[in-house]
Amino acid sequence: MKLVLLILYFAVMVGIGFYCRKHATDVNGFVLGGRSVGPWLTAFAYGTSYFSAVVFVGYAGQFGWKYGIAATWAGIGNAVIGSLLAWAVLGRRTRIMTQHLNSATMPQFFGERFSSKSLKIAASVIVFIFLIPYTASLYNGLSRLFAMAFNIDYALCILLMAILTGIYVIAGGYMATAINDFIQGIIMLVGIVAVIGAVLASKGGLTAALAGLAQVQVDPADTTIAGPLMNTPGVFNSFFGPDPLNLLGVVILTSLGTWGLPQMVQKFYAIKDESAVRKGTIISTVFALVVAGGCYFLGGFGRLFSDQINIAANGYDSVVPTMLSGLSDGLIALVVILVMSASMSTLSSLVMASSSTLTIDFLKDNFVKDMSEKKQVLMMRVLVVVFIAISAVIALIQYRTNVTFIAQLMGISWGALAGAFLAPFLYSLYWKKTTRASCWVCFIFGSVLMLANMLFKSAFPPILQSPINAGAFAMLAGLVIVPLVSLVTPKPDKNLVDSAFACYEKKAAIAQKRALGD
Repeated sequence: MKLVLLILYFAVMVGIGFYCRKHATDVNGFVLGGRSVGPWLTAFAYGTSYFSAVVFVGYAGQFGWKYGIAATWAGIGNAVIGSLLAWAVLGRRTRIMTQHLNSATMPQFFGERFSSKSLKIAASVIVFIFLIPYTASLYNGLSRLFAMAFNIDYALCILLMAILTGIYVIAGGYMATAINDFIQGIIMLVGIVAVIGAVLASKGGLTAALAGLAQVQVDPADTTIAGPLMNTPGVFNSFFGPDPLNLLGVVILTSLGTWGLPQMVQKFYAIKDESAVRKGTIISTVFALVVAGGCYFLGGFGRLFSDQINIAANGYDSVVPTMLSGLSDGLIALVVILVMSASMSTLSSLVMASSSTLTIDFLKDNFVKDMSEKKQVLMMRVLVVVFIAISAVIALIQYRTNVTFIAQLMGISWGALAGAFLAPFLYSLYWKKTTRASCWVCFIFGSVLMLANMLFKSAFPPILQSPINAGAFAMLAGLVIVPLVSLVTPKPDKNLVDSAFACYEKKAAIAQKRALGD
């Protein structure tokens, strides 16, 4: 049963890739699907790129264990800040200005918006460096579930996922990933609801599970966690949990972070029209509420299985697989496909962002002069293979050296990318006084801070030693850095700025049912 479902799933993914070959013949089609992707496909592509095995296994396990039911706030934040507000604030303006500037990637946007080739190259280098560890982190959680369900070797799991993702991305480009993301998103929605119901049923239902959580006592010898209210009775089923401040850092990083992630923002480049933006906002928010809210809510009950879990020996990544190990074969098959769907959709989005950025923003014109459309698409396909291979190798090395914390890798990547790009991108869409120098300062601050956090963690204040909190700090600091630096550095060229913002002033005729006339 499990194997049949898995083979059927793989066949559909690959089939869609080959079906979409006709949409991937030029750069615009391969990277953006011709900027004609509708609301459902865009919203599901956004959501499935957002949530992967990193969230389902890594974050849900770690933060559910640390904060109990209060971890659900991270899922709510993902829906409200990471989806609803992201679409409302960035969606329309991103689509309009990126088309006006003829940019297909975030680095290309910076290069055109500020007429700076060096800024474009710097942004592409940051994307390349920090997307790779995030890509590698996708495999780990999936491997644990495969080992639980099929007793398959970790290396084979990595190889299987890498090859299948590579086939449909290389064949069909963005349109293939968008259609597959839609199917994968449906699986994720159904799967998370079914799994939550089954896990809670195994503990006597929601009321009994909450009552059991209220009785949980923390072992004083457990040094893997800390919180001001950790020993308070019933804290794991309380409103804000044992450590509200660090929980806030999780909410900020995982919610606000999407505003500055190239693979997320790029979804807005491809959306079809105004109607698609409005519908996509609603669809994406509901998707995030069910999937992210459900993942963190499920993880919040992890301590009910503490008699089967050894955090010190196996890490937080073992929490969710242990919770699921007692389910029926059918549900375990659904879980494996659910997490594989989440991981493959995110992996495809990441390698698309990496390959398009390196080709369009780094190699083209800098190292390969006069690169034709056909050569650019070929180069992107080659780089998809390269990036998937690199990430797979890193994932194997990570596993062999016992680096088991998915959340750490994701936190560093998200913190660096969003810390570097979020504020410059946001202000560039809305504020004419944003300067090139402010982008440089933010790029350097965000990426250097996270590298320093990874290499010299002990030198940071205790609150910022966590890559989660350091990443959240980098994002919030960027929102202050950009306007301050812009006010004290030379003003941008007025003609350049006016030309960029002229796209917002173009007149568009719409039906009267959409807007009242005079």
